[in-house]
Amino acid sequence: MEMAKQATFPGGVHPADGSDKALTADRPIQLYTPQQVTILMEQTIGGTCQLLVKPGDRVQAGQKIGEAKAFMAADIHASVDGTVLEVKSLEQNGRKAEACVIRTESAGQPAQGHLPYMRALTDLSGWEKEGIIQKLQEGGLAGMGGAGFPAYKKYLTDKKIDTLLINGVECEPYLTCDYRSMLEYSYAIVNGVRLLWKAAGAEKACICIEDNKPLAIERLRQIVKEGEEPLEVTVLPTRYPQGGERQLIQAVLGREVPQGGLPADVGAIVSNIGTAKAAADMVLGGLPLIRRVVTVTGSVKNPGNILVPVGTPVRELLELAGGVTVRQNRVILGGPMTGPCIASDWTPESGEELPFVSKTTSGVLVLPESRLEEQPCMRCEGCVRVCPAGLKPYQIDCAYLEEDYDLCEKLYASECIACGCCSYACPAKRELSFRVRSARDLVKQRQRERAVKK
Repeated sequence: MEMAKQATFPGGVHPADGSDKALTADRPIQLYTPQQVTILMEQTIGGTCQLLVKPGDRVQAGQKIGEAKAFMAADIHASVDGTVLEVKSLEQNGRKAEACVIRTESAGQPAQGHLPYMRALTDLSGWEKEGIIQKLQEGGLAGMGGAGFPAYKKYLTDKKIDTLLINGVECEPYLTCDYRSMLEYSYAIVNGVRLLWKAAGAEKACICIEDNKPLAIERLRQIVKEGEEPLEVTVLPTRYPQGGERQLIQAVLGREVPQGGLPADVGAIVSNIGTAKAAADMVLGGLPLIRRVVTVTGSVKNPGNILVPVGTPVRELLELAGGVTVRQNRVILGGPMTGPCIASDWTPESGEELPFVSKTTSGVLVLPESRLEEQPCMRCEGCVRVCPAGLKPYQIDCAYLEEDYDLCEKLYASECIACGCCSYACPAKRELSFRVRSARDLVKQRQRERAVKK
């Protein structure tokens, strides 16, 4: 069964004209294994794991080396065969975490093309909800769309789920790792969707794709027709941030997740297309989440999509792409709307350390430096018109600068999804997204502290 729906959500922007994705959309995924990997024991903010190995230990790809010790953590596995060289403390994105450095002896991952689930829809009759969820946990699966929430926890809900939404929107400019995966790992993805559908106990599953990806839409529709499960391909208009959980639910189902609520509260679960592929790898192939596809693009000589082990140095990805082509640059981890800037005016000779690929690293983007000075707010409310959460970013920005955190809370700063639309639309070039996101985090911290006191 197929479904095409032209729905949308309030706000949003069109930050690109398609030339950004054209840099890598037609580049097949290439494989790369570095000589050593550095795997952090905190793959997401607050997702701390306890290291289980020490220097000198030999490890195999897929061996558990980090055990989840925090709510936001998923188990971590060695991404290559090799020897642990050292254990050290590293700082990445402003946070310190323990890291395990492994010298690579082999990739430790056979080519998967010959495996049945990569070439055809497989018989899943022997798999039930509980067994699938257990495998998701054992495989260390985390949301690969950016948040990194442990995947299995979404499926443990006691809420009635009627719809599973698979996010293949990939609305962030420049990134095409999900698009290429949909073309090259099509059967694995659909098999993964079938597994997640069973894990959710949902009535149906929708693979959601924006209409700027016609080849992926047609490819997945052909495969979905081969199965008997109630899977649908839902086509959405191209608009950022279509891939946000709440925006996707609103666009496809016409439901609004309540303040402080979760998708399960409105009968839905949302998982990324990469998470579906990883589910098939683990459940049907016995391979934990140890590799992912990363888009390396922008101002580099040879943009492309690369399948790499977790822990691969970002520096090597830039070198593999032929190096940066503009001296005054910004290196961004992820996409330009939400990704953090990890270096400025970077060159291989600068000596500036770059981070390492994690489970949530979707891209490495190099953009020419653009030095714009903030101007006073004009009260044009452009940020209000594009905010998909229905907030007034300029008012939250003002309250945050005045350190009026009570007002930030009254203005619902906690509902910010950090999409960056407000900053993109602001003619005064104010750092709205950064400060509204900071206000959000501060308000949520205050709310947690109040809850503890009660």
